[in-house]
This record gives sequence, structure tokens and C-alpha cells, in this order.
Amino acid sequence: MSDFPPRTTVKRWLVTTNHKDVGILYLVTAIFFLLAGGILALLFRAHLWKAGGTGLLTNTQYNQSVSIHGLLMVFWFISPLGFAFANYLVPLQIGANDLAFPRLNALSYWFYLFSGLLVLFSFFQGTTWANGWYMYAPLNVPIYNPGYTLTMGGNTTILALTLFVMSTTLSTVNFLTTIHTRRAEGLGLWNMPLFTWGTLLTVWMMLFAFAALLAALILLLTDRLLLTQYFGTDQGSSLLWGHIFWFFGHPEVYIVFFPALGIMFETVQTFTGRRLVGRKWVIIAMVLVAVQSFLVWMHHMFLTTINLPIKTLFMATTIGISLPFDLMVFSLIYTMVKGRVRFTTPFLFTMGALVLFIIGGITGVFLGAVVLDYEFRGTYWVVAHFHYVMVAGVTALIGGLYYWWPKMTGKMYSERLGKLSFAVYFFGFNLLYFPMFIAWETPRRVFHYGEGAQLYHQLATVGAFVLGTSVLLVLVTLGKSLISGPDAPDNPWAYARTAEWATTSPPPLENWPDRPSYASGTLEFVDDTTAADGGAATHERADQIDSLEGDHEDHASIWPFGIGLGMFVTFLGLSGLTPYVASFAAERGAEFSGSVAGSQTVIYPVVSVIGVAILGYSLFEYGRERFNAPEMVIAERWPFEGVGTTKTGVWFFLASDVVVFGAVIGAYIFMRIHNGWGSFETVPPSATIGLVNTYVLLTSSFTVVLALVMAERENKRGLLASMGATLALGLLFLGIKGYEWSYEFSHGIYWFSDLEYSLYFVTTGLHAFHVILGLLIAAFMIYRTLSVDAYLTDHRPVEYFGLYWHFVDIVWVFLFPIFYLL
Repeated sequence: MSDFPPRTTVKRWLVTTNHKDVGILYLVTAIFFLLAGGILALLFRAHLWKAGGTGLLTNTQYNQSVSIHGLLMVFWFISPLGFAFANYLVPLQIGANDLAFPRLNALSYWFYLFSGLLVLFSFFQGTTWANGWYMYAPLNVPIYNPGYTLTMGGNTTILALTLFVMSTTLSTVNFLTTIHTRRAEGLGLWNMPLFTWGTLLTVWMMLFAFAALLAALILLLTDRLLLTQYFGTDQGSSLLWGHIFWFFGHPEVYIVFFPALGIMFETVQTFTGRRLVGRKWVIIAMVLVAVQSFLVWMHHMFLTTINLPIKTLFMATTIGISLPFDLMVFSLIYTMVKGRVRFTTPFLFTMGALVLFIIGGITGVFLGAVVLDYEFRGTYWVVAHFHYVMVAGVTALIGGLYYWWPKMTGKMYSERLGKLSFAVYFFGFNLLYFPMFIAWETPRRVFHYGEGAQLYHQLATVGAFVLGTSVLLVLVTLGKSLISGPDAPDNPWAYARTAEWATTSPPPLENWPDRPSYASGTLEFVDDTTAADGGAATHERADQIDSLEGDHEDHASIWPFGIGLGMFVTFLGLSGLTPYVASFAAERGAEFSGSVAGSQTVIYPVVSVIGVAILGYSLFEYGRERFNAPEMVIAERWPFEGVGTTKTGVWFFLASDVVVFGAVIGAYIFMRIHNGWGSFETVPPSATIGLVNTYVLLTSSFTVVLALVMAERENKRGLLASMGATLALGLLFLGIKGYEWSYEFSHGIYWFSDLEYSLYFVTTGLHAFHVILGLLIAAFMIYRTLSVDAYLTDHRPVEYFGLYWHFVDIVWVFLFPIFYLL
């Protein structure tokens, strides 16, 4: 595109939707958050230099530094660094020109950036989050920590994490759709590069794991902002948080590690000059780990009141998940033994990651045994094990950065400096974390410790500064290459055989001059303008391609940035909601700690209004914008042949939303069973109201079907009438729901009154929020039909809206008996 801004302009990076640009943005931003999290780590390690503390940090400041360090590293650094490579390389590796939804890809990045900026901004709101990255209940709610967690900074941190999860949801849907529907001709799933396999399994895990985390965060936000009672009671709150959070938390370990594992496989194959030993068995092992990762979460809860037989079952699943990893480790080792190793910088980091991960895996087996876990839980043994696993992944990711740096920049770096950075890194890593195994009796999350462990903590602190120096060495090495490094050939590693090495360094905007194809069994490039008389493209396919002549992809849109900015400002304003709700509750007789009310600062509501205005305008323009992201005419789409790219994406999104509602409804069922099923009374005043609303919503599903029929017949009046009827029925549903809630309020029943009322109002409120979103979409579609006759020549958006609306109706079919009849 001749009008696409050059990389040297700020405008390019604000409007770009190209996957390679977005990958670079992820890379730079992840490194920024690495530095921020690293500075916090150096601060609290310096504080721990002496057994009684050096006085560098107060107790609260120490807790804040440890907590935000953990959050930044786990969420804003490690995973996004892996997705920087995924954004840049997965389309190249599978032969696509871009991701399936380029604007969503840009939007996911801006949500990521602004969510991280929210976390950093929380430091300026008094006191930021200080209760660990795992946010255990009931310490995660204001009433139990009036001293520091109630502040706006704590709310802002949770809102930031919610925005981050929204970013990952967009990325997940995008990558799943892309890998399943945009693979080059002849590229089956079995034959995909192993980095792409690692990414595919990562996003499958993210689809369900992050949906569970989103549900947990929604419930936590209602507790913090609206003063509901999910996690502040002695009626099962702690167990509920543990179940939902760790259902996410343990797959997160593999979500972080699988992209790194894919890099290890790629670099070992390249620098040993041979195919990975047992490749298909390795893929099967990775699939097994991805599935099993959701079956081991309760080993994080061995110290709770869960009965011993269940703990024993989860001990078995925990030990079982190590077996597929054994296969992968032996595959890597045997490939090295059988190959001719070249000890380049990327290979050294890969080998180092393997050594560190083996240590982390072995020490983790101790924690998987119930009896040993009783002894080690809550000690520095866990800290050391956790970092030997997670930061081993970082080690492989740095190897990936060196490996693909020539491809991404077109510049070679100094091998001497690269190897020096590895030596300093590996030494600093072990000097930092290994002494923690020896000082394992030190309790976690403490700012003072016994004098007997002082030497080991001092070694760890020295190691932290050495490790930090190694990171700076990496950045200096790569930065120097940009300034004075020699130009990189297209394939500087000679034995690298994946598709990204078949294009220029760096790749052009559109990736390929001709269409990649694996139809012959190897990578070839097909010129479709001359393929009509034979070759890889059939006559029919050539006609399809000819019909799309001149149909080039767009790469620029400012509205993802606008939406991200709107969410940032809106969430910042919402962080100040708690004092207003607390004042409202106090006027109605609710008893909370006096510090819950806090101070009502008018600036926060004003900020929220501004944010909603920016968000609404940007979303409106995003919907109106003409942005072309054509489907690949010739592509492998198993198992979604004939479904269509956008429809596949909608199905993936709905699958994620199923988990969100499943977790929220599951929370209601869990709390009710824990407190005795019969002890809860039916909250709604009448089942008749719920039945009427059920009929209203089901009728609206029929009108949506009718709208699709009208669109297929290009009947504008029929389409408008059907969509208008859907809009009216949705508004009627909300009106009846509003009447029902107002009836409860008039009788002194509010969401903060008791646990069973919190469960009712939040669950049905989440459903009502989905209804409101659907109505906004319907209203926009009516506007588009009136203004430009949209959906008459292409009725598919009506079908996609119908899928969402039917899903919302199905959820209500479950909510009606649960809350109105049982």
C-alpha cells in the first residue's frame, strides 16, 4: 500500500494492523514491562540483604513491590514476549499474509499496553496492589484490608488485569481462527512447524483458562467496586477463589512455557542439522499436557479442607502430567546427541533453558506429593521451583529473540557479545535462585527472615543484580547490531527449514510475492496469474483468484487505538466507584468498616464519562470503517471447512463465554451447596415474572431467525422489521428485569445485603449486560441497514449476530430454573 506510513513515523505505529508490526510492538512493550518488573525485584532483593531488613522499603512497600513484580512478570512480560514471536512468525510459518482479523490483533495489543499502563498508574493512587499475584481470598477484598488494599490503586490493578484478559481473549480467538483456517495449501496440522504447534496449543489452553480468570475477576470486581460478598465471607469464599483461580493458574504455567518449548524445538532442529527425534510423539505429548493441565489445579489446594481421597487423586494427576514432559526432554537430548551441534547464541540459551527446566521439573515433583507439600508449601522452595520453571521459559524466549533477530531486523549481531550475555545470564540465574532451595525454610512473602538464612539471601541478591546485568547485555548486543551490524542473509542459519526463512530479511509488508504451497510435499511458490492451465491451482480456483484481483489487504486503522484509549480512561474512572457505593450502602443500613467508604473524588466519575465517550465514538467508527481483510481463497481449513473465517471466530468467542458463564453459575452452585442447598430462599418475588421474561427472550430468538431470512431474500423492510422486533423484545426483557430489581430494592434487598442476594444480582446482572451489548449491536445494524443498505448483499453479519443472541437466550434458559424454581 503506497499510502501506508513508513516505519520511521509515529503514525505508522498508531494505525498499523500488520502482524509483523504488531509483533514488534508486543516485543518492545514486553521488554519495557520486564525492566519495570525487574527494577521492583532489585528493590525488594536489596531490602532482603540483611535478616532484619535494610529499611530500604517499609513493610507495605515490600508487599507492593513483590506483588506487582509477580503480576508484571507473569502477565505483562512472559506471555506477551511469546506472543510477540507468535504475531510476527505464525502467519509466515503457515504461509498466510496476516492474521485472520488484523484490526482485532491491533486492538489486542492496545488493550495489552493500556492494561499495563493502568498497573503502573496504580502506584500514583496512594497504594497499589499488595496481596500477591494470586490474590487469595478473603485478603483480596477491601473490608479485610482497609489499611492498603482498599485504595483506588488496588481497584485499578484488578481492572488492569481484567483489561489484559480481554486482550488475551481477542488474541486467542484470532490465532485459533488463523491457524485453523489460513494454512497454506497442503500444510496439514501434523506438518506445521513446532513453534506454531506450541502457539496453537497455547491459545487452546488460553481460550478456557483465561475465561475462568475473567469470571474470577468479574466476581472480585463486584466485591471491590459494588461491595458484593463473594470472597469476603466465612461461607466458602476462600475455597471458591482457589478453585476458580487455580483452574486458570496451573494451565497458565504451560501457557507461558509452550511458546518457549516451541522455540526450543525449532532451534535444536536448526543447530543440530536434523529433524526432531520422535516428532509426532512430541506433538501428542504436548496435546496430552494441554489437556491434563486442566486436571491438576487442586494440587495448589492441598492445605485446604478438601478431603484426602480427592487430594490423592490430584496428586496422581500431577505426577502423571510430568510423564509427557519426560518424553519431550528425552527427545531434545537425543536429537542433540544424534546431530552435529553448532554452539551459537540461540542454541546456548536453548540448552540452558533445558537444564534449568529439568531442575525446576524435578523440584516440582516434591510439591506434587501431598505429604511433602505440607512441609514445602509457603516456603522459598516454592519460590525457587516456580522461577526455575517460569524463567527457564524466559531463557528459551531470549534464545528465540537471538534466533529470529536477523529475520525481524535484517541485521546480524555479535556472536561474541551474545555468548557473553548467555554466560552472565546463566551464572546470575543460578546464583539468584539456587540458594533459595537451601534457604527453603524461609517463609514466602515475608520482609524479615532468620539470621541463619542471611548468607543464602545475600547470594540471591547478588545473583539478582548479575541477572539484571545480563539482560542489559542482551539489549546492548541487539541494539549494537541495529546500529552497526552486518546485513543478514535470508537464511543465516543454513539448516533452518521453516517457511519464514524462505522470504527476505526482514519480510515485505505482504510476506510473499507469490502464494506459498505445500501441495507437492515441499514448500513452493505458485504464481496464480499463470496457474489456470495447470499446476497447483485448478481452473476453478484460478477463476476465484482472478475475481479477487486488486483485492489487497488493508493494514491501517486508528480505531483500535481509540478503543484501547477509551477502555483505559473508562477503567481508570471506575477505580473510584467504591466510595460512592459504600455511601449508598451505608445510607441503607449496611454495616461496613468505616474506611471502606473512603473519600468521594468527583474526578473519577468525570473520567469515566470521558472514557465512555471516547470508547463509544471509537467503536462506532470501527464498525463503520471500510477495512478489507479478505479470506484466503486456497487454504487448509480442517476441521472447519465450509464454516468461514468470521463464523469460526464467533464460535471460538462463544466457547470462551461459555466458560465465563459456567464459572459464574458454578460459583452460585458451589456456594449454595457449601451453605446447604435448602438454606437459600428464592430471591425473585415471583416465578411468573421469570417465565414471562423467558417467553420474551425466546421470542426474540425467533425474530432474529426471521431477520436472517429477510436478509437472505434482500428484503430491506423485512430485515428492519425483524431487527426492530428483536430490539423491542430485548428492551422489554430489560424493562421486566428492572421492575423485578426495583421490587427487591423497595423491600430493602440489595446486592450487598447478603451472600445469596449477591449471587442472584451478579449472575443475572452479567446476563443483562450481555443483553445490553446485543441490543447495542442490533441498533447499530439497524442504523447500517437504513444508511447504506448493509447486510442485503452480504447477510453473514446477521447470522453472526444471531449466534450471539441465541447464546444469550440459552444462558437465560439455565438461569430461569436455577434462580426462580429451585
